Amino acid sequence: MRVGLDYRPVTAAPWSGIARQVLALEAALLQRPGVEVLRFTACPADHPHRRLAECPARPSPADGLHRPRERFHFEVRFLPRAIRAQRLDLYIATANTGLPPCGAPAGTRYALLLHDVFQLTLDNYHASLARALAYRLIDWAGTARSLRLADAVWTPSRYTAQAAAKLFPRQRAKLAVLPNAVPWRPADPATPLPAGLPARYWLAVGAREPRKNMPWFVEQWRQARERQPDLPALALVARPQELPAELRRLDGLIWLKELDDATLRAVYAAAERLWQPSYAEGFGLPVIEALAQGTPVAVATGSALDEIAPPQAARFAPDDAGALQALMSKLAEAGPDGSATANRAWAREYDMQAYAARLGPLLDGVLA
Repeated sequence: MRVGLDYRPVTAAPWSGIARQVLALEAALLQRPGVEVLRFTACPADHPHRRLAECPARPSPADGLHRPRERFHFEVRFLPRAIRAQRLDLYIATANTGLPPCGAPAGTRYALLLHDVFQLTLDNYHASLARALAYRLIDWAGTARSLRLADAVWTPSRYTAQAAAKLFPRQRAKLAVLPNAVPWRPADPATPLPAGLPARYWLAVGAREPRKNMPWFVEQWRQARERQPDLPALALVARPQELPAELRRLDGLIWLKELDDATLRAVYAAAERLWQPSYAEGFGLPVIEALAQGTPVAVATGSALDEIAPPQAARFAPDDAGALQALMSKLAEAGPDGSATANRAWAREYDMQAYAARLGPLLDGVLA
Protein backbone atom coordinates (compact mmCIF):
# COMPACT_ATOMS: atom_id res chain seq x y z
CA MET A 1 0.00 0.00 0.00
CA ARG A 2 1.37 3.41 -1.00
CA VAL A 3 0.44 6.25 1.32
CA GLY A 4 1.24 9.88 0.55
CA LEU A 5 1.76 12.28 3.43
CA ASP A 6 1.63 16.09 3.32
CA TYR A 7 4.99 16.85 4.91
CA ARG A 8 4.81 20.64 4.64
CA PRO A 9 4.17 21.18 8.38
CA VAL A 10 7.45 19.39 9.16
CA THR A 11 9.29 21.50 6.59
CA ALA A 12 7.74 24.75 7.78
CA ALA A 13 7.92 24.35 11.58
CA PRO A 14 9.44 21.04 12.71
CA TRP A 15 8.98 21.83 16.43
CA SER A 16 5.30 22.77 16.14
CA GLY A 17 2.49 20.65 17.50
CA ILE A 18 1.11 19.93 14.02
CA ALA A 19 4.53 18.87 12.74
CA ARG A 20 4.97 16.52 15.67
CA GLN A 21 1.65 14.89 14.78
CA VAL A 22 2.75 14.46 11.18
CA LEU A 23 5.92 12.76 12.42
CA ALA A 24 3.90 10.51 14.72
CA LEU A 25 1.57 9.58 11.86
CA GLU A 26 4.58 8.84 9.66
CA ALA A 27 6.10 6.59 12.35
CA ALA A 28 2.81 4.72 12.87
CA LEU A 29 2.39 4.17 9.13
CA LEU A 30 5.93 2.88 8.77
CA GLN A 31 5.22 0.28 11.47
CA ARG A 32 2.40 -1.25 9.44
CA PRO A 33 3.45 -4.21 7.27
CA GLY A 34 3.26 -3.58 3.55
CA VAL A 35 2.97 0.22 3.81
CA GLU A 36 5.24 2.49 1.79
CA VAL A 37 5.17 6.14 2.87
CA LEU A 38 5.84 8.87 0.32
CA ARG A 39 6.30 12.42 1.59
CA PHE A 40 5.16 15.50 -0.32
CA THR A 41 6.39 19.00 0.51
CA ALA A 42 7.48 22.37 -0.85
CA CYS A 43 10.82 23.87 0.14
CA PRO A 44 13.86 25.85 -1.05
CA ALA A 45 16.14 24.39 -3.68
CA ASP A 46 18.85 23.49 -1.15
CA HIS A 47 16.56 22.13 1.59
CA PRO A 48 17.34 18.58 2.82
CA HIS A 49 13.71 17.56 2.39
CA ARG A 50 14.26 17.56 -1.37
CA ARG A 51 16.17 14.30 -0.85
CA LEU A 52 13.39 12.91 1.33
CA ALA A 53 10.15 13.96 -0.36
CA GLU A 54 8.38 14.59 -3.63
CA CYS A 55 8.73 18.34 -4.29
CA PRO A 56 7.76 20.81 -7.00
CA ALA A 57 10.67 21.83 -9.19
CA ARG A 58 9.83 25.43 -8.32
CA PRO A 59 11.60 26.41 -5.05
CA SER A 60 9.45 27.71 -2.21
CA PRO A 61 10.27 29.33 1.13
CA ALA A 62 10.37 26.77 3.93
CA ASP A 63 7.76 28.71 5.91
CA GLY A 64 5.38 29.16 2.97
CA LEU A 65 2.78 26.63 4.14
CA HIS A 66 0.10 29.26 4.79
CA ARG A 67 0.96 31.73 2.03
CA PRO A 68 -1.80 31.77 -0.61
CA ARG A 69 0.56 31.86 -3.58
CA GLU A 70 2.64 28.95 -2.28
CA ARG A 71 -0.47 26.94 -1.46
CA PHE A 72 -1.79 27.48 -4.98
CA HIS A 73 1.43 26.28 -6.61
CA PHE A 74 1.61 23.19 -4.40
CA GLU A 75 -2.04 22.13 -4.08
CA VAL A 76 -3.32 23.15 -7.54
CA ARG A 77 -0.39 22.94 -9.92
CA PHE A 78 1.87 20.25 -8.41
CA LEU A 79 -0.10 17.89 -6.20
CA PRO A 80 -2.73 16.46 -8.60
CA ARG A 81 -0.09 15.34 -11.10
CA ALA A 82 2.22 14.03 -8.37
CA ILE A 83 -0.53 11.92 -6.78
CA ARG A 84 -1.43 10.37 -10.12
CA ALA A 85 2.21 9.74 -11.02
CA GLN A 86 2.93 7.96 -7.74
CA ARG A 87 -0.23 5.79 -7.97
CA LEU A 88 -1.12 6.32 -4.32
CA ASP A 89 -3.68 4.24 -2.50
CA LEU A 90 -4.16 7.00 0.08
CA TYR A 91 -3.10 10.64 0.37
CA ILE A 92 -3.33 12.32 3.79
CA ALA A 93 -3.50 16.10 4.09
CA THR A 94 -2.15 17.04 7.50
CA ALA A 95 -2.73 20.75 8.15
CA ASN A 96 -6.53 21.32 8.35
CA THR A 97 -6.69 21.73 4.58
CA GLY A 98 -4.44 20.98 1.60
CA LEU A 99 -6.23 18.48 -0.61
CA PRO A 100 -6.10 19.15 -4.37
CA PRO A 101 -9.08 21.03 -5.81
CA CYS A 102 -10.12 18.13 -7.99
CA GLY A 103 -11.36 14.70 -6.97
CA ALA A 104 -8.98 11.85 -6.26
CA PRO A 105 -7.74 9.71 -9.15
CA ALA A 106 -9.34 6.30 -9.57
CA GLY A 107 -8.05 3.95 -6.89
CA THR A 108 -6.86 6.74 -4.58
CA ARG A 109 -8.52 7.78 -1.32
CA TYR A 110 -8.16 11.07 0.54
CA ALA A 111 -7.94 11.59 4.31
CA LEU A 112 -7.65 14.87 6.20
CA LEU A 113 -6.21 15.65 9.63
CA LEU A 114 -8.38 18.45 11.01
CA HIS A 115 -6.58 19.67 14.13
CA ASP A 116 -9.11 22.44 14.88
CA VAL A 117 -11.34 25.01 13.19
CA PHE A 118 -10.13 28.07 15.09
CA GLN A 119 -8.81 29.66 11.89
CA LEU A 120 -12.48 29.88 10.85
CA THR A 121 -14.07 30.86 14.17
CA LEU A 122 -11.54 32.91 16.16
CA ASP A 123 -9.49 36.03 15.54
CA ASN A 124 -5.73 35.70 15.22
CA TYR A 125 -2.83 38.08 14.80
CA HIS A 126 -2.47 39.62 11.31
CA ALA A 127 -0.76 42.72 9.99
CA SER A 128 -4.06 44.36 9.00
CA LEU A 129 -7.81 43.84 8.99
CA ALA A 130 -7.75 43.31 5.22
CA ARG A 131 -5.10 40.63 5.59
CA ALA A 132 -7.08 38.92 8.34
CA LEU A 133 -10.21 38.92 6.19
CA ALA A 134 -8.31 37.55 3.19
CA TYR A 135 -6.82 34.71 5.21
CA ARG A 136 -10.20 33.91 6.78
CA LEU A 137 -11.79 33.59 3.32
CA ILE A 138 -8.91 31.50 1.96
CA ASP A 139 -8.91 29.22 4.99
CA TRP A 140 -12.68 28.80 4.84
CA ALA A 141 -12.62 27.91 1.14
CA GLY A 142 -9.69 25.50 1.55
CA THR A 143 -11.15 23.77 4.60
CA ALA A 144 -14.60 23.42 3.04
CA ARG A 145 -13.07 22.02 -0.16
CA SER A 146 -10.86 19.55 1.68
CA LEU A 147 -13.71 18.34 3.89
CA ARG A 148 -15.89 17.84 0.85
CA LEU A 149 -13.22 15.89 -1.07
CA ALA A 150 -11.95 13.80 1.85
CA ASP A 151 -13.15 10.23 2.24
CA ALA A 152 -12.32 10.45 5.96
CA VAL A 153 -11.64 13.34 8.35
CA TRP A 154 -9.72 12.64 11.57
CA THR A 155 -9.90 15.07 14.49
CA PRO A 156 -7.94 14.94 17.78
CA SER A 157 -10.95 15.37 20.06
CA ARG A 158 -14.71 15.17 20.28
CA TYR A 159 -14.67 18.92 20.83
CA THR A 160 -13.09 19.51 17.40
CA ALA A 161 -15.36 16.97 15.73
CA GLN A 162 -18.45 18.68 17.14
CA ALA A 163 -17.20 22.13 16.10
CA ALA A 164 -16.50 20.89 12.56
CA ALA A 165 -19.89 19.20 12.32
CA LYS A 166 -21.58 22.42 13.36
CA LEU A 167 -19.79 24.38 10.63
CA PHE A 168 -20.05 21.68 7.95
CA PRO A 169 -23.06 19.49 8.83
CA ARG A 170 -23.05 17.70 5.47
CA GLN A 171 -19.63 16.21 6.28
CA ARG A 172 -20.59 14.94 9.74
CA ALA A 173 -20.51 11.27 8.70
CA LYS A 174 -16.85 11.52 7.67
CA LEU A 175 -15.64 12.76 11.05
CA ALA A 176 -13.82 10.40 13.41
CA VAL A 177 -11.73 11.05 16.51
CA LEU A 178 -8.01 10.20 16.42
CA PRO A 179 -6.45 11.63 19.60
CA ASN A 180 -3.01 13.08 19.12
CA ALA A 181 0.05 10.96 19.72
CA VAL A 182 2.31 11.99 22.60
CA PRO A 183 5.38 9.71 22.52
CA TRP A 184 6.35 8.89 26.09
CA ARG A 185 9.92 9.20 27.28
CA PRO A 186 10.99 9.84 30.87
CA ALA A 187 13.12 12.86 31.61
CA ASP A 188 16.81 12.12 31.98
CA PRO A 189 17.94 13.19 35.48
CA ALA A 190 21.28 14.17 33.97
CA THR A 191 19.72 16.76 31.64
CA PRO A 192 20.49 20.23 33.03
CA LEU A 193 17.64 22.67 33.49
CA PRO A 194 17.82 26.10 31.83
CA ALA A 195 19.67 28.73 33.82
CA GLY A 196 17.57 30.83 36.16
CA LEU A 197 14.91 28.27 37.07
CA PRO A 198 14.26 28.25 40.84
CA ALA A 199 13.70 25.13 42.87
CA ARG A 200 9.95 25.78 42.89
CA TYR A 201 8.09 26.99 39.80
CA TRP A 202 4.90 26.64 37.84
CA LEU A 203 4.98 26.15 34.08
CA ALA A 204 2.91 27.35 31.10
CA VAL A 205 3.55 26.59 27.43
CA GLY A 206 2.55 28.73 24.46
CA ALA A 207 1.36 32.32 24.21
CA ARG A 208 1.34 33.29 20.54
CA GLU A 209 -2.34 32.82 19.71
CA PRO A 210 -5.03 34.83 21.55
CA ARG A 211 -6.94 31.62 22.38
CA LYS A 212 -4.05 30.54 24.60
CA ASN A 213 -5.36 33.24 26.99
CA MET A 214 -1.88 33.83 28.37
CA PRO A 215 -1.95 37.62 29.02
CA TRP A 216 -5.06 37.16 31.17
CA PHE A 217 -3.51 34.23 33.01
CA VAL A 218 -0.20 36.02 33.69
CA GLU A 219 -2.08 39.04 35.00
CA GLN A 220 -4.00 36.85 37.48
CA TRP A 221 -0.74 35.22 38.57
CA ARG A 222 0.79 38.68 39.08
CA GLN A 223 -2.10 39.85 41.23
CA ALA A 224 -2.16 36.64 43.25
CA ARG A 225 1.59 36.91 43.84
CA GLU A 226 1.28 40.49 45.07
CA ARG A 227 -0.99 39.25 47.87
CA GLN A 228 0.95 36.02 48.42
CA PRO A 229 4.67 36.61 47.76
CA ASP A 230 5.56 32.93 48.24
CA LEU A 231 3.46 31.95 45.21
CA PRO A 232 5.72 29.91 42.88
CA ALA A 233 7.58 31.60 40.06
CA LEU A 234 6.10 31.16 36.57
CA ALA A 235 8.21 29.70 33.76
CA LEU A 236 6.68 30.49 30.38
CA VAL A 237 7.77 28.68 27.22
CA ALA A 238 7.15 31.50 24.76
CA ARG A 239 8.70 34.69 23.42
CA PRO A 240 8.45 37.95 25.41
CA GLN A 241 6.86 39.84 22.50
CA GLU A 242 3.87 37.50 22.76
CA LEU A 243 2.74 39.29 25.93
CA PRO A 244 1.87 42.97 26.39
CA ALA A 245 4.90 45.10 27.29
CA GLU A 246 3.71 45.68 30.87
CA LEU A 247 3.76 41.93 31.58
CA ARG A 248 7.13 41.03 30.10
CA ARG A 249 9.41 41.91 33.03
CA LEU A 250 7.46 40.82 36.06
CA ASP A 251 9.32 39.65 39.13
CA GLY A 252 9.25 35.84 39.15
CA LEU A 253 8.37 35.49 35.45
CA ILE A 254 10.96 33.37 33.64
CA TRP A 255 11.09 33.15 29.84
CA LEU A 256 12.09 29.88 28.20
CA LYS A 257 12.50 29.42 24.45
CA GLU A 258 14.12 27.17 21.87
CA LEU A 259 14.21 24.16 24.19
CA ASP A 260 15.19 20.82 22.72
CA ASP A 261 13.07 17.78 23.54
CA ALA A 262 15.34 16.51 26.33
CA THR A 263 15.42 19.89 28.07
CA LEU A 264 11.66 20.35 27.70
CA ARG A 265 11.06 16.97 29.35
CA ALA A 266 13.34 17.99 32.21
CA VAL A 267 11.47 21.30 32.59
CA TYR A 268 8.13 19.44 32.72
CA ALA A 269 9.46 16.96 35.26
CA ALA A 270 10.85 19.64 37.60
CA ALA A 271 7.76 21.88 37.49
CA GLU A 272 5.41 21.84 40.44
CA ARG A 273 2.44 22.14 38.08
CA LEU A 274 1.54 22.89 34.46
CA TRP A 275 -1.15 25.51 33.86
CA GLN A 276 -3.10 25.49 30.58
CA PRO A 277 -5.46 28.52 30.53
CA SER A 278 -6.67 28.28 26.88
CA TYR A 279 -10.28 29.23 26.28
CA ALA A 280 -10.20 27.23 23.02
CA GLU A 281 -8.03 24.15 22.50
CA GLY A 282 -8.35 21.40 19.92
CA PHE A 283 -6.28 18.99 22.00
CA GLY A 284 -3.63 20.37 24.38
CA LEU A 285 -0.29 18.61 23.88
CA PRO A 286 1.49 20.26 26.86
CA VAL A 287 -1.06 18.75 29.24
CA ILE A 288 -0.25 15.18 28.23
CA GLU A 289 3.47 15.95 28.00
CA ALA A 290 3.44 17.20 31.60
CA LEU A 291 1.39 14.26 32.85
CA ALA A 292 3.83 11.88 31.15
CA GLN A 293 6.48 13.19 33.54
CA GLY A 294 4.17 12.74 36.52
CA THR A 295 3.56 16.50 36.84
CA PRO A 296 0.05 17.61 37.93
CA VAL A 297 -1.90 19.99 35.71
CA ALA A 298 -4.52 22.70 36.05
CA VAL A 299 -6.64 23.37 32.97
CA ALA A 300 -9.29 25.80 31.78
CA THR A 301 -12.74 24.41 31.11
CA GLY A 302 -14.81 24.62 27.94
CA SER A 303 -12.72 22.99 25.19
CA ALA A 304 -10.87 19.76 24.41
CA LEU A 305 -9.00 20.17 27.70
CA ASP A 306 -12.15 18.82 29.35
CA GLU A 307 -11.52 15.50 27.54
CA ILE A 308 -7.78 15.07 27.80
CA ALA A 309 -7.18 16.17 31.39
CA PRO A 310 -7.53 13.37 33.96
CA PRO A 311 -10.19 13.40 36.69
CA GLN A 312 -7.61 14.46 39.28
CA ALA A 313 -6.67 17.65 37.39
CA ALA A 314 -7.53 21.03 38.88
CA ARG A 315 -9.93 23.00 36.69
CA PHE A 316 -10.93 26.67 36.39
CA ALA A 317 -13.09 28.86 34.16
CA PRO A 318 -10.97 30.77 31.59
CA ASP A 319 -12.71 34.07 32.39
CA ASP A 320 -13.22 34.02 36.17
CA ALA A 321 -10.29 36.01 37.56
CA GLY A 322 -11.29 35.79 41.20
CA ALA A 323 -11.77 32.03 41.13
CA LEU A 324 -8.45 31.50 39.38
CA GLN A 325 -6.55 33.61 41.90
CA ALA A 326 -8.20 31.70 44.74
CA LEU A 327 -7.23 28.41 43.09
CA MET A 328 -3.64 29.61 42.68
CA SER A 329 -3.43 30.46 46.37
CA LYS A 330 -4.93 27.12 47.36
CA LEU A 331 -2.63 25.07 45.14
CA ALA A 332 0.45 27.08 46.15
CA GLU A 333 -0.20 26.22 49.78
CA ALA A 334 -0.92 22.56 49.01
CA GLY A 335 2.12 22.06 46.75
CA PRO A 336 2.22 19.10 44.33
CA ASP A 337 -0.93 17.03 44.62
CA GLY A 338 -2.25 13.78 43.23
CA SER A 339 -0.34 10.71 42.22
CA ALA A 340 2.56 10.96 39.79
CA THR A 341 1.92 7.31 38.92
CA ALA A 342 -1.72 8.07 38.05
CA ASN A 343 -0.63 11.02 35.92
CA ARG A 344 1.80 8.86 33.96
CA ALA A 345 -0.79 6.12 33.53
CA TRP A 346 -3.24 8.62 32.05
CA ALA A 347 -0.59 9.92 29.64
CA ARG A 348 0.16 6.38 28.46
CA GLU A 349 -3.31 6.33 26.87
CA TYR A 350 -1.86 8.77 24.30
CA ASP A 351 1.53 7.15 23.63
CA MET A 352 2.59 5.76 20.27
CA GLN A 353 1.29 2.27 20.99
CA ALA A 354 -2.18 3.62 21.80
CA TYR A 355 -2.07 5.93 18.78
CA ALA A 356 -1.14 3.13 16.37
CA ALA A 357 -3.93 0.96 17.77
CA ARG A 358 -6.47 3.73 17.09
CA LEU A 359 -5.06 4.55 13.66
CA GLY A 360 -5.31 0.98 12.33
CA PRO A 361 -9.13 0.72 12.17
CA LEU A 362 -9.38 4.22 10.68
CA LEU A 363 -6.98 3.30 7.90
CA ASP A 364 -8.82 0.06 7.25
CA GLY A 365 -12.09 1.97 7.12
CA VAL A 366 -11.00 4.59 4.62
CA LEU A 367 -9.38 1.98 2.35
CA ALA A 368 -12.24 -0.52 2.51
